[in-house]
Amino acid sequence: MTCRNGKYPAILSIMENDFERRPSPYEAAASLRDLAADRHALANGVQVPKMLMAALGGVAAWWVAGAAAANPGENYEPPTSGWLGLVAALVIAHLIRRETGIRFRQMGLRAGLVAVAILVLCLALFSISLGLVSFGARWAVVLTSLCAFGMVTWLAGIAFRSALDQLRR
Repeated sequence: MTCRNGKYPAILSIMENDFERRPSPYEAAASLRDLAADRHALANGVQVPKMLMAALGGVAAWWVAGAAAANPGENYEPPTSGWLGLVAALVIAHLIRRETGIRFRQMGLRAGLVAVAILVLCLALFSISLGLVSFGARWAVVLTSLCAFGMVTWLAGIAFRSALDQLRR
């Protein structure tokens, strides 16, 4: 049995006819409840990809550590490796999407604020690192890099969980 044009099975013809009629309010409400239940089940079944959150922390630590190679002062030129860090963060974001199977269309306000906090934290730690380098304490950049790693890993996990909460809604 085939459709009108002879290429598709008759089941597609039945499916097309199913969409032509208007569902009753009860059927529509049941469909919406099923979708909400699926969304909750998906969000509850996802684990925070800790290795990828740590990878984001590693990118932040690497970027902050770049201050150790800089020469702060009058002729300061920012390191060009910042663009490479951005590319690495985007690749990690893609891997998170691929591992979890979730594409966040909206992260929500809380996750957005945490993302902004991550950026501000990294900029502050980079500035502190430049200050340490200008005082001759290049070795102390290790401490700011470790702080960047730990804080960004933790905050990225919070942002991910917040985005999952937004998905539940």
